[in-house]
Amino acid sequence: MQHHIIGWDIGGAHVKAALLNNQGQGVKVYQQPCPLWKGLDQLCLAVTEIMQYLPPEQCRHAITMTGELVDLFANRDDGVEQIITTMSALLGNNEVFIFAGNAGFIAAKQVESQHYAAIASANWLASATLAAQQFGSGLFVDIGSTTTDILLLHNGRVLTDAYTDYQRLISQELVYTGVVRTAVMAVAQTSVDNGQDIGLMAEYFATMADVYRVTGELNEAHDQTDTADGAEKTVLASARRLSRMIGCDFYPEELARWQDFADNLRIQQVAKILRACQVQLSLFDDFPSDAPLIGAGIGRFLVCELAKLLGRGCVDFSACCPDVSSESALSTADCAPAVAVVCLLSKRGGI
Repeated sequence: MQHHIIGWDIGGAHVKAALLNNQGQGVKVYQQPCPLWKGLDQLCLAVTEIMQYLPPEQCRHAITMTGELVDLFANRDDGVEQIITTMSALLGNNEVFIFAGNAGFIAAKQVESQHYAAIASANWLASATLAAQQFGSGLFVDIGSTTTDILLLHNGRVLTDAYTDYQRLISQELVYTGVVRTAVMAVAQTSVDNGQDIGLMAEYFATMADVYRVTGELNEAHDQTDTADGAEKTVLASARRLSRMIGCDFYPEELARWQDFADNLRIQQVAKILRACQVQLSLFDDFPSDAPLIGAGIGRFLVCELAKLLGRGCVDFSACCPDVSSESALSTADCAPAVAVVCLLSKRGGI
């Protein structure tokens, strides 16, 4: 009997899910906000909401995660254990498999403490592995709401000696910057206003969602996070939040001023990601010149720009597993890790 397969990416701020139908023909994706640092009840609420849209019959489930890092948990092992326990309870009698990086999938009932390190924050490896299988060689760049993953792929393999977040921060394969939740003060210390350099206030007045809303590039379906001031998500409200970063009041007739201000912040974030891409490319002397950048995540609208700056082509992660019609405005590339584990489990004989 063939089964639907559900892939889950349990993050610290969102839960994402991907449904591969029992014919293996296409994927639907879903996302719910999940401020996991507030408690495991947030995970229960998010998963329960998504499950309303999933088939009622028995399914196989594949889970990857980064949520174990939130300060709800004493440490990463504690987080992995509690997330697996909670998800297993929520999914009932369905078969549940946990992605353990290079060790592959482990049945949830067979996971032991020695597996926790391989399970913790391995979602990037799932995405990069699927991309490597699909495209062969390239620079995988997944720009999300909070972080950016950058991996070299060559001849169908992910080229990395780093595994943990600590190691990947050192190697610059993990850059802690994203297009929604990242605070503006974490991206830049100065900007340009009215043609002059100006320091930014080290205050949580605005996020990069405000920047990309003002530049007109933010898909509102991707912003499920509260604003810095709890106010509305409009261009004018975002411009007002940005004006606070340099101690100014906002007047609607000055919107063009704040669009220029946002453009400068955008340039600085792109430059930071570009430098990390250059670091990865510099590690491989003979990396194919025609190998493209592979864009994933809700911030992948920046990846084609990065590709041009690097003199390379650009392809979309969604080619790994086509979308099927969905009620949401999300693409498979928006939820790459969830899509990756569902496809990898399927290739393993999951249906």
